[in-house]
Amino acid sequence: MTNAAIEDYALIGDCRSAALVSRAGAIDWLCWPRFDSPSCFAALLGTADHGHWLLAPADPDARITRRYLPETLVLETVFTCRDGTVAMLDFMPVGGAHAHIVRLVQGRQGRVAMAMHLTVRFDYGSAIPWVTRLPDGLQAVAGPDRVVLRTPIATQGAGFATIATFPVSAGETVPFVLSYGLSYEALPPAIDGPAALPATTGFWAGWSARTRYTGPHAAAVARSLITLKALTYAPTGGMVAAPTTSLPEAAGGSRNWDYRYCWLRDTAMTLQAFMHTGHTTEAQAWSDWLHRAAAGRPDDLRIMYGLAGERRLPEWEADTLPGYQGAQPVRIGNGAAGQLQLDVFGEVLDALHQARRGGLTPGRDSWNLQTVLIQRLEAVWRLPDEGIWEVRGGRRHFTFSKLMAWVAMDAAIRSAEQFALPAPLQRWRAVRAEIHADVCQHGFDAGQNSFTQSYGATDLDASLLLMPRFRFLPIDDPRITGTIAAIERDLLQDGLVLRYRAADGLPPGEATFLPCSFWLAEAYARQGRHADAQALFTRLLALRNDVGLLAEEYDPQACRQMGNFPQALTHTALITTALQLAQPHPGD
Repeated sequence: MTNAAIEDYALIGDCRSAALVSRAGAIDWLCWPRFDSPSCFAALLGTADHGHWLLAPADPDARITRRYLPETLVLETVFTCRDGTVAMLDFMPVGGAHAHIVRLVQGRQGRVAMAMHLTVRFDYGSAIPWVTRLPDGLQAVAGPDRVVLRTPIATQGAGFATIATFPVSAGETVPFVLSYGLSYEALPPAIDGPAALPATTGFWAGWSARTRYTGPHAAAVARSLITLKALTYAPTGGMVAAPTTSLPEAAGGSRNWDYRYCWLRDTAMTLQAFMHTGHTTEAQAWSDWLHRAAAGRPDDLRIMYGLAGERRLPEWEADTLPGYQGAQPVRIGNGAAGQLQLDVFGEVLDALHQARRGGLTPGRDSWNLQTVLIQRLEAVWRLPDEGIWEVRGGRRHFTFSKLMAWVAMDAAIRSAEQFALPAPLQRWRAVRAEIHADVCQHGFDAGQNSFTQSYGATDLDASLLLMPRFRFLPIDDPRITGTIAAIERDLLQDGLVLRYRAADGLPPGEATFLPCSFWLAEAYARQGRHADAQALFTRLLALRNDVGLLAEEYDPQACRQMGNFPQALTHTALITTALQLAQPHPGD
């Protein structure tokens, strides 16, 4: 099994797919040509024999440091060895008809012996390709898939892998370019690896220059924004929740899910993060994607879609992969796609309202779509659902789901009022008031002075930390104050926040949930508890890895990141919390 910790990886990508690169110089995860395609390298969920690409000094004691080049997604790893220093620049050029990974080995000092080990395995480690020589490299083909390696270095086959050894001296650059193409089409064209570097850095630096945030923690916000941009699928505007599948929520556990799809909830929150930091192009592209994906009957609305709006995401288990450090099963697809999750109505309608307020150009049918969604919500909001956490133990009346149904009605009403849009406002206001009263009556436990996870239960839920953000009640309302205090008492673990403790139909055990911890810091800031907010936010920033990335969860006992990586919802929560912390404080 791979021994690399989740936080030992860095991300590179081209806004179509992404790869994870370990500190040791191994690409252990890559799906080509899309985020949700079958893998080409899957050592992350198994061993090197399931596909990886190692490029590193032969010196096993090399000291390793790494960073992203400023304002880019170009990864620089520096190896300091006995005989000298070598740097490796890893990146994926953005744009073009074909996908490429470029690895540039640069001699910085002395003369360093290097080694390469390339194992290509298509279809989640199950397909060993046929490898043949080309005039300028080699190709590996299996079924419809083909990758081509081009490099001036001589390579040789060894045990269904390709290996090479070579020296690099100060001032030299040795390029390696791996390209993807369909096996039944022409070879992907060769590109000049060194020449692709300034074009790639220019793309990312130009994109970063559009960021309109210069407040505290600007560097952390900028890195999170670049990460979110890397998780967008440029051809359609969809955004994946993470580029990985089945990284476990607890070591060796079975709560392993495929996140390579577009959740309406997560992407709606990401849209607002983009909007509030000046990246309206991405927000517009997502809005356009949403209108295509949600087209059709309102009762067909899904909680997640594929990158191009696909609706069928069947879940199955890849028995060819032993799992991350043995965590089984490895799941491909996501069965939650067919769940009823009422909260997505709220996130989507609120995001579209904020987009309209922010000046995005609504599509011709945008308001029609929103009114149809409201009609659907009017018919279903009283039903139990699977909730924000996608429980698999049966539907319940989740308080957060009802809260977000209220948010959806409120956002639609405010859009109609502020932009003079046609709407049955009297009926909508009545439904909004009914939902509000329903939540306050059935979702609040007077004994705990707290809202609870579901109606009639006493269990708490960290999603309720978002109630102040959505203006359901004022931040100083005793019920909000009581809910935050109850979550502090019951869901804090080593200073970080669990999602909940209630049974959910799955084997128990998961780490603390990083977005919820950011939500608590945001709630502190809204309460005026600025010292508490800043202290928690600072601690959360310290949990990022050396290149500023965060997974879904964190195990404070093992001091390990857990869950799919990097996680869009975590980085979105980081941004929104930073924005809240930057708001003027009363008395400042």
